[in-house]
Amino acid sequence: MKTRYKILSVVMLALASSCKLDQVNPNAAASEQVLNSRDGIVALSIGLRQYYSTSGLSAVILAPSATTREMKGFATFTTVLELEAGGTALPTANAGVLNYWSAMQREMTMCENVIANAPQISSIEPALLSGIMGQAYLFKAMALAELAMAFQQANLSTSTAAPVSFTPRAQVFAEAIRLLDLGVAAVKANAPNATFGSAIAGPDFDLVNSLYAMEARINLMAGNYQKALDNANLVDLTKTSRFTYTTQSPNPLYTLFNVTKSYVPRDNFGLPASLYYTGDQRYNFYFNGIKTTIGGEVTVGLTGFAATQTSAIPVYLTDEIKLIKAEAILRLNGSLTDALAQINAVRTQTTGDLFGVNAGLPAYSGPVTNADLLLEVYKQRCTELYLSGLKWEDTRRFNRPAPPTDLSERNRIFYPYPDQERLNNPNTPSDPAI
Repeated sequence: MKTRYKILSVVMLALASSCKLDQVNPNAAASEQVLNSRDGIVALSIGLRQYYSTSGLSAVILAPSATTREMKGFATFTTVLELEAGGTALPTANAGVLNYWSAMQREMTMCENVIANAPQISSIEPALLSGIMGQAYLFKAMALAELAMAFQQANLSTSTAAPVSFTPRAQVFAEAIRLLDLGVAAVKANAPNATFGSAIAGPDFDLVNSLYAMEARINLMAGNYQKALDNANLVDLTKTSRFTYTTQSPNPLYTLFNVTKSYVPRDNFGLPASLYYTGDQRYNFYFNGIKTTIGGEVTVGLTGFAATQTSAIPVYLTDEIKLIKAEAILRLNGSLTDALAQINAVRTQTTGDLFGVNAGLPAYSGPVTNADLLLEVYKQRCTELYLSGLKWEDTRRFNRPAPPTDLSERNRIFYPYPDQERLNNPNTPSDPAI
């Protein structure tokens, strides 16, 4: 696979996305000068996070949320109809799948450019460099994890020199975790300074807690349950980390559901009745209650993190961390009492959630076995983490019903590889059957 993104255009994106940054504009410089200047690396560091929070999130939320039946595609565009149908009706030419793949490739390229060049610039002080490197490791790891959630195999890096090789997704998760370990090591060795906070991160993005949260999330996906639990315990649940937006750089969920209007949420989170709790207060957080029947299905208007163009989107939810702890404990065959305490911390919360996502349910009263509590964790994740792009991987980890026999929770097992990738890279693997 040959990366088709030039360095200069990436930095132009970075600067366009960071209009408040008072830096020398490297747009007129050669790409080599951009990557070898302090200002260029700072701009690219802003840009790689901004790109992920807009174009990246739009791609990795849209397609999987249709695939996992969280939202219904109803526009008559081919891309929408194909994602809605799933199965063998989803072709290799689908634009939604291509956007997913391409957005993560672009994100990886930006991160790789920072990782390769920032340490060579002597004017970047160690406490700024640690933040720059930690963030680049974080977002490349997130991009790799997204690829591993959607495709059976993926590339570990991008290249302009030769077609890259593909590796099984277990190795892709492993590489993401290796990068996160490097990110954690960087910020532990030199705590990021005030310049990183003011010039790059801003007041809403918490790099250190985001690193620990992604360590917990991705290690859970990879089956490293003890490491997932250890990192979840390091996340400070009194703090938040958010992607922020402006009218010039709008919230991608708002754009998807209120501007393009090709998709609409299925009622009750798109869940079968056996997985949804009537009276869950999170319904009123995520939905406005205005229901419409489309194609024989009840749909509902979206609010929550998509309420306005400038609504922030969490990098992770604090309750996700509690549910990671519960699941990791259960998969390690640990204390049922400890796992249940984490589940009830999510279920029974009526106020005080840092993002306003309060379930307001009674304490769990079902059978207290490992299998029953794992099912409860899945139910809570389906509701708590609605439209986060995480449900598809959850359906695999929890061994949920799968196509072609059952489309109630997902209509594909993995995506096919985009035609554009296959045309450019002879190493592209065969497509999965479904």
